[in-house]
Amino acid sequence: MSRPLALKLGRVIITISKENYLKTIAEAEAEGETVIAATLARWLQISPPAVTAGIRRLKRDGMVRVAKDGRIQLTAPGRNIADRLLNRHHLIERMLTEMFGMEWYKVHEEAERLEHAVSEDFEQRLVAVLGTGKTCPHGNSVRADTQRDRRKRHWMLLDEVRAPGELQLVSVYERDRKMMEFLDGLDLRPGVRFSWVCRNYDETVTIQTKGQTVQLGSPVAKRVWVARTAASD
Repeated sequence: MSRPLALKLGRVIITISKENYLKTIAEAEAEGETVIAATLARWLQISPPAVTAGIRRLKRDGMVRVAKDGRIQLTAPGRNIADRLLNRHHLIERMLTEMFGMEWYKVHEEAERLEHAVSEDFEQRLVAVLGTGKTCPHGNSVRADTQRDRRKRHWMLLDEVRAPGELQLVSVYERDRKMMEFLDGLDLRPGVRFSWVCRNYDETVTIQTKGQTVQLGSPVAKRVWVARTAASD
């Protein structure tokens, strides 16, 4: 049985729209963006006036605070809700790939639709079956990693690599379906190893993967996280 479309916390009603705002703030922060109203309008693909109204409601409910420079930050209650949605999203993505065999580049959009309808009982059942501690099909952790978190694990963006050697693709920006389909067509997905060859004058990156030489443009290279393998250390 799915939970109601609105969750009541004390006197505050948390709707699906509010959940989307809170999760998006956490995700945008993790991508290193300064979260202001324009950031949310771009991420959520809605009008600036709609974002202004949405932020006003969240501020009234004590879910966010807005600095004088317009920067939007989650309060503790807002962070708790965002983390809960991120956890459900992560579990649903894993369920779709590990239990149903859905292609890795499709599951983000499906999880976006299903995450609001999952009951706590079903969430706990997923945890019991799938376990915890694993990454999602895109290589991302259950919570929104910051770029600092990723760099502590010695990850780097493909765009930042400067020396030849073997790399492993570890994480992909999962909100760009077309990019993920493009990578999948090249047999590039989290866990795959490939060789970095060079960075070209036009800012493309040349790599070798599974016997083929491929040029990747900057828009892709700036959204793919990699790690050097033991063989290239």
